[in-house]
Amino acid sequence: MSKPLDILTGRLLLALTLVGVLLAVGISKVSAQSADAELQAIEKDLNTLGTRITRLQDLTDVEILQDTYGYFVDKAQWHGLADLWTKDGTLEIGGKGVFLGKDRVFEYMHVGLGPIGPRDGLLIDHQQFQCLPTIHDDGVTAEQRCIAFVMSSGGWGHNYYENDYVKENGVWKFKVLHGPFNMYSNYKEGWIDHVIVNTFPEKFPPWPDLPPTVIYLTYPSYYVEPFHYPNPVTGKPMPTPSPRAGGMAFGK
Repeated sequence: MSKPLDILTGRLLLALTLVGVLLAVGISKVSAQSADAELQAIEKDLNTLGTRITRLQDLTDVEILQDTYGYFVDKAQWHGLADLWTKDGTLEIGGKGVFLGKDRVFEYMHVGLGPIGPRDGLLIDHQQFQCLPTIHDDGVTAEQRCIAFVMSSGGWGHNYYENDYVKENGVWKFKVLHGPFNMYSNYKEGWIDHVIVNTFPEKFPPWPDLPPTVIYLTYPSYYVEPFHYPNPVTGKPMPTPSPRAGGMAFGK
């Protein structure tokens, strides 16, 4: 083989080698980029799944919190009940007014409804239904609407809850309990013939810290507590309730 041919052959082999190296590097780089993109996609899916799992657990926890309130009321467990609130949480039941803080929640129950624990002649069952919780995007605040059927020693009633909750150190607590009554009546005459129009601040002790946030009439009139959530199909907010029953909230 002549020297020029040897030189040409050598240069060709060198060129092929360089091409091979460049191809290998390019393929490796493309593979690395592809793998990185796949990892990012997997990480995104896992984060989305983790967020969804957390939200589902939050929905369950908020419902458990509300149900626990009902069971604690049933058996007059006032200390345990007050511990369901944040320190600055509020309670407002019927037209009694607003009670501020855990200590006042306990006082409302203990003074207003009686001593701690079940006893002869005491019935204060709160059966809660159709709870619809909403966990907000921040993951630490929530709202919930429920219906309650109340059977007590003094009569029976029906009310809604539109409550606010907050997650403190991973634990859901009541921020606002707002429970307007739709109907309250004694047993002998019944709710068709005789109803208690509404509770009011001076009806029984203790006195509230603030007046009622809304003035309304109960059955046979009606008051529709505003929905905190939109229509689940259309996404449109629920229409403003009719004010014909006098349901005008103060400060709103």
